[in-house]
Amino acid sequence: MIRSIWWAATIPGADKPFDTAHLRIYYPAVATGSDQERLTGVFPADPAQAPYPVALIVSGVNVGQEAYRWLATELAGRGFIAVTYDWVGELFGGLKGITPGVILDAARPDSYGTQPTTPSVPAVLEALAESPLAEVMDLDKVGLVGHSAGGTVVLQSARFFPSVKAVAAYGTHTMVATMLGWPAGTVVPAQVASPVLLMAGSQDGVINGSADRYGEEATSRQDPISRTFDEALPDRNGANLQVTFAGANHFGIVHPVDETAARAFLDLPATTDPAVTRAALADVLAAFLDVHLRSLPGDALDKALQSSDIAAIRRR
Repeated sequence: MIRSIWWAATIPGADKPFDTAHLRIYYPAVATGSDQERLTGVFPADPAQAPYPVALIVSGVNVGQEAYRWLATELAGRGFIAVTYDWVGELFGGLKGITPGVILDAARPDSYGTQPTTPSVPAVLEALAESPLAEVMDLDKVGLVGHSAGGTVVLQSARFFPSVKAVAAYGTHTMVATMLGWPAGTVVPAQVASPVLLMAGSQDGVINGSADRYGEEATSRQDPISRTFDEALPDRNGANLQVTFAGANHFGIVHPVDETAARAFLDLPATTDPAVTRAALADVLAAFLDVHLRSLPGDALDKALQSSDIAAIRRR
């Protein structure tokens, strides 16, 4: 049985009222039949496999955390505590919206790599240590799972959080905007001290829709996700993986897609049933986290990578 509770984190340096992230924590639960359960709807965590490794899902810009509920529920069902969050904060150009947050000064050429580029991830990790489920979490074994801009800040920041033992990202890269002072087409080194699972769909239309941010032409640029795998990540004797899902688009990790926000209007149509993509993605991601957070053998990961829904696999 999977249940969830809500929690909150204060984002240091953010101005009120935009200084709070609202968390949802999904966990394996057990029914005891108590009056407290009946009156509150809150069930205790199942102690059988505690403490549970933690998977923190970091969203794309203006993609609400409910879009990742399917994934959080899947991961919790496979023995992880999965966490999503919404932080309405500063976007580019003075706009406000759901964001993983970008510390612009930390992403400039003279300072990149000296500190995390996101303020939300460390704030959420700190808040989890104070949450009602802290005792059943293994907060020394954390996997970061980022989508789009959430994946970018995760790749730019993970090594600054010692508890992070695995990083996964979907539809993302480490190219940096020319507006921050970088030369056109720059891919910066990932700031990650753990194995990386870099995922994408073969039908991603959103990434090319942002090519001008990086001083490039969409029709002639090299694939920034593959460039990130080749140029931003170190060799890890095959522990780093790039997985491309056949027919999936930029929002292949999202369900349902909210057509009233974010940039799904830039995406290409999926040519594979999105439910099939999600099933294959969940299998690969959970098996990857099992290897690096639980030190389990890689048999399940090897099996998941044999899915016919995967178009390409690369290892480093």
